[in-house]
Amino acid sequence: MRTGRVFVSVLAVLTALVGGCSGSTSDSGETTVHGNWNGAIEVPGQPIPIGVSFAEDGSATLDIPIQGLRDAPLKDVVAEPDKVEFALPDAPGDPRFRGKLEGEQITGDWTQSGQSAPLTLRRGKIENVARPQDPKPPFPYRSEDVTYRSGDITIAGTLTEPEGPGPFPAVLMITGSGPQDRNEELLGHRPFLVLADTLTRAGYAVLRTDDRGVGGTGGKLDDATYDTLAGDAAAGVAFLRERPEIDDAKVGLFGHSEGGYLAPLVAARPGSDIAFAILMAGPSVPGADVLIEQNKVIMAASGAPQDKIDQQVDYLTRWTAMLRAGDLEGARVYSQQHNESLPENERAPKEAVDSFNTPYMTSFMTFDPQPSLRALRVPVLAFFGGKDLQVPAAQSEGPMREALAGAPDPTVHTFPGLNHLMQPTETGNPSEYSTIETTIDPAVLTYVTDWLTRRVPPR
Repeated sequence: MRTGRVFVSVLAVLTALVGGCSGSTSDSGETTVHGNWNGAIEVPGQPIPIGVSFAEDGSATLDIPIQGLRDAPLKDVVAEPDKVEFALPDAPGDPRFRGKLEGEQITGDWTQSGQSAPLTLRRGKIENVARPQDPKPPFPYRSEDVTYRSGDITIAGTLTEPEGPGPFPAVLMITGSGPQDRNEELLGHRPFLVLADTLTRAGYAVLRTDDRGVGGTGGKLDDATYDTLAGDAAAGVAFLRERPEIDDAKVGLFGHSEGGYLAPLVAARPGSDIAFAILMAGPSVPGADVLIEQNKVIMAASGAPQDKIDQQVDYLTRWTAMLRAGDLEGARVYSQQHNESLPENERAPKEAVDSFNTPYMTSFMTFDPQPSLRALRVPVLAFFGGKDLQVPAAQSEGPMREALAGAPDPTVHTFPGLNHLMQPTETGNPSEYSTIETTIDPAVLTYVTDWLTRRVPPR
């Protein structure tokens, strides 16, 4: 999954993108490649649907709905019956397709990071992934695109507000790890869009924003530290308090995954005066411990043999120790050496490995959430999914209860049978995220709304 690069197995950098295409017939009756095509790359256990559109001017675009990719421009496009080729620019592993038109379909292979898989494309535009919980207009509330400053960058987001003059209590949403947009879109799901809709209908203003380097927000996430990101969230709180329709004494935080690290960090700042905090799958142990544990359980759930798991854990233990010691260059060199030692078909692209050796990743690895959790003196709801393999409840629930013991009104709850996104799941494996129609289990939406309305009633 991509609630970011942090809360995902290091092995996941090898996850393949996939492609498909479409065609038409010329006035002379000759079959051409121009037009829309769709298919699925045959990744074992999880075929990934894609769509390709070939224009008559020689350009082409790619759609991968379950990865949130739409109309992505392609390069190296060849659209002739005996030679159909294209590549996705600026993507790890140089993903590309090579094939040819055979009757009413295009057959060939998708290659990426030294691996290949068959891909057959058939005529027709790819259908959007069904996400029944995505809210649809007309909406019984106002929605406004907004911008504000945080230091030397502009942050862009969407503010939704109930109808009426206010003042309204408000919620600032903080995304999970990696570069996320304001909806926290991943694998075709938009959890923050669903949550914002639910909470706004319940009477709360909700501000959700693009991360650094995403959408309308400036800066670069890889260069940011947790102090920087906490400052971005604090700027959002200040922006809300300046709005006359917002009750400035009732502004709270909602953090998902890594956002569950950042929300308490913001709330614990002197003078923050945060009214409440809601932590969805937020870890309560240091980042390096989370990464190692998630690798163990995800690899085991995926059927990896124990010796492979032990090797991965040994590598991560050594690598994270370097980051914790502040040796960023040593960690980079070690991770590249480790990558080169793997069989060729298991290696990640160099740029993907380097993307794990950044100030941002160092902040995650070295962060201990216990001090900020113990400092909270506001109502807190922390909840987990019982089958979450990315932030396992078995690792974080107990320490979370202990850390929040001094808060005036703490609630710690685990939902059985739900994963890291709070979807109903069979295994909890991230490979299932895109195949589950539900974005967030309705029971979670009801639980969160009920908890909040009892503590901070809407206007």
